[in-house]
Amino acid sequence: MKKAKLLWVDLEMTGLEPEKDRILEVAAIATGWDLEPMSGAEMTAVVKVPEALMQTRMVGEFWERNSDSRDALIAQNKTGKSAKEVEAELLKFVDQWFGKEVILAGNSIHQDRKFIDREWPELAKRLHYRMLDVSAWKVYMEGARRKKFTKREEHRALDDIRGSIEELKYYTEMLK
Repeated sequence: MKKAKLLWVDLEMTGLEPEKDRILEVAAIATGWDLEPMSGAEMTAVVKVPEALMQTRMVGEFWERNSDSRDALIAQNKTGKSAKEVEAELLKFVDQWFGKEVILAGNSIHQDRKFIDREWPELAKRLHYRMLDVSAWKVYMEGARRKKFTKREEHRALDDIRGSIEELKYYTEMLK
């Protein structure tokens, strides 16, 4: 079986502070360098977190603007699994689709990596130190080339990954 090259990951969290916030939802897609998802190589999972944490951390302007996403994330929490169970599923996904090298990819992936390092240490050990961050492409293309990609702002893990892959395809088309 052909092995994937990029592990696209998006996390939805209660907030952006790894010391205080927790992962709520994860999605992963495995692609080759062509940025095409490998057939059947996608997964999603819900991480169950304490309700009190969601009530105290999922407040403020961002969550008010994205109340539909917030409400859906809160509603699905009841069906979530422990962080350890979700990490085991992710490790199984990585074992199935990747060889030795697992390069993490996504939008502002450095922020997601902080949460992965804290909550899923076994997965973190499997990831290469290099990452493919679409937001770096965004900074360059908007600044130097005046090209702007408008991505859907779903704030749901699987939709956000698909949008990130579309965005990188948009930028790389300009290199041809």
